[in-house]
Amino acid sequence: MQDFTFQNGTKIIFGKDQEKVVGQETVFYGKKVLLHYGGGSIKESGLYDRVVQSLQEQGVEIFELGGVKPNPRVRLVREGVNLCKENHIDLILAVGGGSVIDSAKAIAIGVNYDGDVWDFFTGNAPVTDCLPIGVVLTIPAAGSESSAGSVITNEEGAYKRAVGHETMRPKFAILNPVLTYTLPTYQTACGITDMMAHILERYFTNEKHVDLTDRLCEATLKTIINNAHTVLEDPTNYHARAEIMWAGTLAHNDLLSTGRIGDWGSHDIEHEISGIYDLAHGAGLAIIFPAWMKYVYKHDVKRFAQFANRVWDVEINLNDLEKTALAGIKKTEEFFSSIGMPVTLKEANIDDEHFEEMARKGTERGPLGNFVKLQEADVYNIYQLAK
Repeated sequence: MQDFTFQNGTKIIFGKDQEKVVGQETVFYGKKVLLHYGGGSIKESGLYDRVVQSLQEQGVEIFELGGVKPNPRVRLVREGVNLCKENHIDLILAVGGGSVIDSAKAIAIGVNYDGDVWDFFTGNAPVTDCLPIGVVLTIPAAGSESSAGSVITNEEGAYKRAVGHETMRPKFAILNPVLTYTLPTYQTACGITDMMAHILERYFTNEKHVDLTDRLCEATLKTIINNAHTVLEDPTNYHARAEIMWAGTLAHNDLLSTGRIGDWGSHDIEHEISGIYDLAHGAGLAIIFPAWMKYVYKHDVKRFAQFANRVWDVEINLNDLEKTALAGIKKTEEFFSSIGMPVTLKEANIDDEHFEEMARKGTERGPLGNFVKLQEADVYNIYQLAK
């Protein structure tokens, strides 16, 4: 086990009607807030009105910036940075899912920076400061509500890049499972895939003697798997929605990372796909993760066999661990397909036109992943496996 320091400063407020306390939480950080959100769904559901009322009851002055899209764009982030600077904003309140929260984080790190916010995502500037961020979560998926990272897309060059820093963790996050009842089935499934991928990135490690976090990863995966079909078939099942929502947070708040080094190659490989094709991140991960598994499993057949046994209940064949490992990969692929996710690029209407470009761009800052270091040719081969 690796040495580690674990600290997550995000206050989680979980349960029914908890969005009504957002004003009380916000006022701790100031009286001017940027309300950041996506489309019109929060207004149609009445959530927008409840949030605004709670803020106004605490005397908070509200400035608004809507229009966040899936795979959030740096263009809107720049607009948000200028808005915050001009109005001396004290806190950014993200009401939405991972895209809205990531956009809010990007705005928050750009406010006290004189250069272009994209500099943080290219590695040309280090993050040193971040405006406080609050969250009302509507889509359990990305785990951005208590993570230290943000992923933003730059349409100029079709780049999708990430940056992270401890100061970027939201100060508070309000999680009400009832707010997820009206999510479209596809969006729910994308979220389930995304949170599973966050766990898998941590699970496949070269670090030995990480039994506790192995078990925590496995338990969280099984909880998601056991509740996935329930929320898809019975969207207003509060208890299943609550399990999924809390699992999504735990999947990416770094508790499952303690003592181990994760991989993250599959995320980087997928970012190239969604950066060009604007595919939902969860859908892209459902395609890439099984392909990555098929490409690297021989590196540690024993770990893949353990995954198959403990997560998918595949009986271990001690005389043929490879057979067990492959069965686990197949179960993973079948599960993604069963919840309506594409598991090949063809299913997502993506051909091989940009394979070489994506492999080159993905590795232009060096090889991807940690479990197995992936060079440009390896990434290209994984795209081929995903066809």
